[in-house]
Amino acid sequence: MLTAKTVLITGASAGIGAACARAFSAAGTRLILVARREEKLRKLATELGTECHLIALDVRDRQAVEVAVANLPSQYSTIDILVNNAGLSRGLDKFQDAEHRDWEEMIDTNIKGLLWFSRAVLPGMVTRDAGQIINIGSVAGRQVYPGGGVYCATKAAVRALTQSLRIDLLGTKVKASSVDPGLVETEFSSVRFRGDEERAKKSYTNFPPLQAVDVAEAVIFCATRPAHVNIQEILIMPQDQAAVYASYPRGVDNDKEN
Repeated sequence: MLTAKTVLITGASAGIGAACARAFSAAGTRLILVARREEKLRKLATELGTECHLIALDVRDRQAVEVAVANLPSQYSTIDILVNNAGLSRGLDKFQDAEHRDWEEMIDTNIKGLLWFSRAVLPGMVTRDAGQIINIGSVAGRQVYPGGGVYCATKAAVRALTQSLRIDLLGTKVKASSVDPGLVETEFSSVRFRGDEERAKKSYTNFPPLQAVDVAEAVIFCATRPAHVNIQEILIMPQDQAAVYASYPRGVDNDKEN
């Protein structure tokens, strides 16, 4: 079903983005992998051993995004699926103590980066009357938590934008979906705490978290439904996390399959 389709994934160098790249590669797609860290993209492409076009840029740079999409090699120019995965959180300070630079980075990456790529790719999908945008949201876009105000707001915006996309695309065959995970064990916490690995590690010790591959499987599910089916939203959580603020302290030494 996905063989020979072209998939563009942002934030593809690690975590959920890299897991999506592996899943789509296994399904026989050609890949456009986007991230800031070119060396990690090259390493991933070598690992995949599949047809890849690599773009090293920051999704916050609108002009760079527009130029990159407009100048894709001909064999990659028809983008069938866009996975807006690039995103981050910075800090866990109370609103009154947070830093402006953290807010700006989250807003510019999580919201504007998604907007720039969607705006660049979507006209081609509409012209062809085919395609799909899959946005990686978060349970934080549905429920807020202490110190997460602006991050939660950006993910709420992702959910709202995905909903509005579906309305604007009504009458076309272009789909828009969102996959909203709970706690996932990736570089997320390390980025949030600016490289404080010890603090980041504590984020994943209360209960077995999701793994990036779990989210990638949900993305593939969205991408492989029949033409008349659009999975609008998927909320995927660890078994021991009932809500962003409610979890069972099982610890991570237990078998994750239980």
